[in-house]
Amino acid sequence: MKHRIFVLLALAPLAPISAQTASIPETIVTATRIPTPQERLPAATTVIDRQIIEERGYVTLADALVSVPGFNIIPSGGMGQVTSGFMRGTNSNHVLVLRDGVPMNDASHPSGAFNFGNTLLGDIERIEVVRGPVSAIYGTSAIGGVINLITRRAPADRRAQSYGELAGGTNYTARGVAGVAGTIGNTDYGVTGQSLSTRGSNAVAPRFYNNQGEHDGFRSAVITARGGVNLGETAPASLLGMTRLDGLVTMRENRLGLDNIPNDDPNYSGDDRNWMGFLRSATELLGGDWTTGLTLSATEDRRRYTNWPDSLNRSTADDLYRGRRDRLSWDNTVRLSDFGILTANNLVFGAGSENESAFTNSVLGSFRQNVDKSQQNSFAYIGTQHRLAERLDVTTALRQDAPDGLDGATTWRLGGVLSLPEIASRLIASGGTAFKAPSVYQRYGINNFGFRGNPELRPEHATAWEAGIETDLTTSITLSALYFESRIRDLIESTSDFRSNRNIARAHIQGGEFGVNWRHSDSFSMRAAWTVQEARDEAKDTPLARRPRNSASLSPRIAPKVDWVDVPNARLIIAPEFIYVGKAWDYVYPDNGGFGSNGYNDEGFVFNMTVSLPLAQQITAFIEARNLGNRRYEPANGFVIPGRSAILGLRGVF
Repeated sequence: MKHRIFVLLALAPLAPISAQTASIPETIVTATRIPTPQERLPAATTVIDRQIIEERGYVTLADALVSVPGFNIIPSGGMGQVTSGFMRGTNSNHVLVLRDGVPMNDASHPSGAFNFGNTLLGDIERIEVVRGPVSAIYGTSAIGGVINLITRRAPADRRAQSYGELAGGTNYTARGVAGVAGTIGNTDYGVTGQSLSTRGSNAVAPRFYNNQGEHDGFRSAVITARGGVNLGETAPASLLGMTRLDGLVTMRENRLGLDNIPNDDPNYSGDDRNWMGFLRSATELLGGDWTTGLTLSATEDRRRYTNWPDSLNRSTADDLYRGRRDRLSWDNTVRLSDFGILTANNLVFGAGSENESAFTNSVLGSFRQNVDKSQQNSFAYIGTQHRLAERLDVTTALRQDAPDGLDGATTWRLGGVLSLPEIASRLIASGGTAFKAPSVYQRYGINNFGFRGNPELRPEHATAWEAGIETDLTTSITLSALYFESRIRDLIESTSDFRSNRNIARAHIQGGEFGVNWRHSDSFSMRAAWTVQEARDEAKDTPLARRPRNSASLSPRIAPKVDWVDVPNARLIIAPEFIYVGKAWDYVYPDNGGFGSNGYNDEGFVFNMTVSLPLAQQITAFIEARNLGNRRYEPANGFVIPGRSAILGLRGVF
C-alpha cells in the first residue's frame, strides 16, 4: 500500500510556469490560531465559505463535508439521526468540532463523539477543516483533525442588512432562514433564525424482506444571536489599545423519527436539543503587537429517544442523555520583531480549564444503563510561527493537558512549507502527536447486566506525519499530492465479556490525498479530489470498519453570463457534484434480516446538482437536486441514503 502511494506522489507534475496565479490567498485561522494564508500552512486544509454553501445547496454540516478529501460521512439513518465522521481513517470521536473556536463534541455521547447530521448551516459564514493531529493546539479528540464552524459576521458598512431563504420540495420538505445583521458605531450584531421540516425518507435498505417502508420525519428549529463592541481606540504609542468584546448564544431543537435495522419500528422517535454560548474579550497591548483575552463558554446537549410497544416490538425504550461542558480559557497572540532573515514571527500561548459532565438514564425492557459523573481538565499551550528567507514557513506547537484522575498528556506538532518558485511548487511536511481522553461514560458508566466503566483507563495516543507537494502546472491549474500515516495505541475497547473497558487496541493508518484545482475563468472552474487509504486494527489484523479504501469527488462550477435577466453581470451558476465512495469493511446484514457477519459493504456513487439564477439585484432563485441517479447506496450497512429529491427556493440579501 505504502509503495503504491509513494509512486503516485512521485508522478505529481513539477512543471515550472512563467507567472504565479494572481488570486488572493485564502486565510485560515483554525490551523495555528493565527490568521495565515492557506499556502503557508503545513497542514491539509479545506475552506467551505458562504458562497460555496449556497451555490452547492449545502443544508446540513454532513452535506458540506461529504466532498472534503480524507473525510467520510457515515449516516446511520435519515436526517438528524446518528451521523459519524471519519477523518483520515481515525475514529469518529477522534474529530474535534468547534463553534467559533469553542469545543462542541457531545459530553453525553458514550465515546464523546459529535453527530454531524444535526447542524443546519443558515447561520454559518464558513467552515474550516484541518486534517491531521492538532491536539497540540486544541487538546483532546483532535487525533484525526478539527472542524471549525464560524458564525455569520455583521457587515461593517451597514446599520442593518437582512437576509433570508425560503424553499420547499419533495418529501413535503420546507425550510426557511431569516436574519438581520449590522454595525452601529462601535457595536455590531446579528440574529439568525432557521427551520426545516420534512417527511423524510425510508432509510432502511429496501432489500430487507420485512421492510416496513416507513418515512422518518425531521423537524428542526434554530436561533442564533451574536453581538460585539469595540471599546477604546488603538494607539500605537499606548501600552493599552482597543478591547473587543464578543458574545454568542445559539439554541437548536430537532424532533425526528428513528430507524432501526434489520427490523424497523415506526414508534421509535427522538428529541435532540443543544444550546451553546460564549463571552470573549480581546485586548491589544504594546501598540497592538500583543493581543490577550479570555473566553468563557458553555455547551449543553439533551437527547431523549423513546419507543413504545406495538405489533412489531413489544418492548419499551426511554433513553435520556444530558451532557454539558463549561470552559474558561486565556489566549494570547504576540507579533514578534524580525531577526535578520527570520520574519513573520508570531507567538501564541495560553491556559485554561474545562469541566464536562454526563447524565445518562437508558431503559430498554429490562435493560438499565446510567451514568451521572463529571471530569475536569486543565491545560496550557505554546506555539510559534516563523518565516525563513521568505521561502520556508515553520510552525511549532506544544501543549500539556491534565485530565482529572489520569496521567497528563503532552502533545507536540512541527511543520514546514518550503516555497520553490523556480518550479512553481510548495513542499509540505508536518508531524506530531495527539490524544483522546476517555469519555465520562467509558470511565464511570454502569448497567444492570454487569458492565462497569473503568476509571483507570488511559488516554488514546497517536503519532502521525504527512508530506506532500503542490504544483502550479499553469497559471490556472494546481495539482497536489500528499502522503499521511498515523499509528494509534491504547485504543479503548470493551473487554471480551463486555463487562468493562480497557486500553488494548492498536491501529495503523496510511494513505494519500490527491487533488486538482482548475481555475479556467469566471465561467468555469473545477475541483477534483481522490483519497486512498488503508486503516487496520493491528490487534485483530482486520480493516477498521466503515473506512472506505477509496473515495473521490468532482465539483465543477459552470457560470455563463446571461443577458435575459435585468441584473448587471448576471451569471447562471450550475454546480454539479459527483461523489464516489469505495467498498468498506462492515457488519453485513443478510436480506432476510437475520444475523450477519463481517464483510465488505458495496461501493456507492452519488450525483447532486444545484442551479442558481439571480432574478433581481438582491434575489436569487435556485433548484437543488439530490441523488439524481436514485442510487440506493448503504454508507452503513442496512441504511440507505435518501432517494432522488428536488428543492426549489429563493434567497436574498437586502
